[in-house]
Amino acid sequence: MSAFVWPTRVYWEDTDGGGVVYYANYLRFLERARTEWLRAHGCSQSELAVDPGVLFSVVEVNIRYRRPARLDDLLLISSVPTQDGAACMIFKQRMLHGSETGELLAEAEVRIACVSASTFKPRRLPPALLREFS
Repeated sequence: MSAFVWPTRVYWEDTDGGGVVYYANYLRFLERARTEWLRAHGCSQSELAVDPGVLFSVVEVNIRYRRPARLDDLLLISSVPTQDGAACMIFKQRMLHGSETGELLAEAEVRIACVSASTFKPRRLPPALLREFS
């Protein structure tokens, strides 16, 4: 599967007093990119919560910070998901500065579990997402 790439920019609210992105905010950028990947594949998280009644929960994150992102930087965040069993996906994500050939700022591997919206117990991935992996 080819990488989905989502562009964004660093705003003041993302940074510390020195204009550098606060380390925990990298997770926000990665989350937004995964949400946009879902949208690009015809899935809305609010609609999935109703029918078929599933939510996605981060169960594991491994992130490596390489270089700082700074105020006003243009970021490109790539997301490449793979299926990990019946109820999980693993997203390999990269944050680049400025362009697809830009400097690597961070890379992460994020494991997502599909759970029931009512019980929070594991559920199979929805058929719409399973089609993306076949």
